[in-house]
Amino acid sequence: MSSTHGTTRDFLRKGVLLLGSILAAGLATSTLSSALGHEGHRARHRTSAPVRAPNLPPELAAVRDALAKYQDPRVAIREGYLSTLGCVEYPVGGMGVHFLNPALIGPTVDPMRPQILVYEPGPRGTLRLVAAEWFVPLATGVAERPTLFGRPFDGPMAGHEPLMPAALHHYDLHVWLWKENPAGLFNATNPGVGCAGHPYAEMEQPPATVAHTHPATPSQ
Repeated sequence: MSSTHGTTRDFLRKGVLLLGSILAAGLATSTLSSALGHEGHRARHRTSAPVRAPNLPPELAAVRDALAKYQDPRVAIREGYLSTLGCVEYPVGGMGVHFLNPALIGPTVDPMRPQILVYEPGPRGTLRLVAAEWFVPLATGVAERPTLFGRPFDGPMAGHEPLMPAALHHYDLHVWLWKENPAGLFNATNPGVGCAGHPYAEMEQPPATVAHTHPATPSQ
């Protein structure tokens, strides 16, 4: 097998392992939080506010149109996006429930293929698509800070605990394609998004920034 094929195979394996770490850590910590009595945090969560969709420039409007099928989360699951279970909120605003596609994790980004879809919880357990997120772990070997839509990514930062291991250092870029964000189209959180009533609501704090370094590569 050529070295290129070997590199591709190793990269895909790392992507699957990254997803496994995220889901395992997220499920374990969310379940533990509920078992220990998470009601004290739940009282602080917002209820999502009804906000209109934003007016977008043509480039982003095309992305929104291309991703419109994912407004049905069952379509997202069928195409490889898996729920990370928890609904993420910060004191300054919410994110929502993240659906991650491990097959799309890599050092480069495609504007039509975000690694993460973000949903806000609605009545009776429904989910409403509000944002897309492009997500690049440092473990992919990304050489420098990515940019997309003329915007540099946030980071690098530690993983978003407790739903993501802190050691999962990464860049990310949120784009609120389906729900207007008073804090800005590319802001990581949206004050109009809340997690009140979600069984795995998590009140998090912004993750620490980290240096752009890569894990040691085993010698061949």
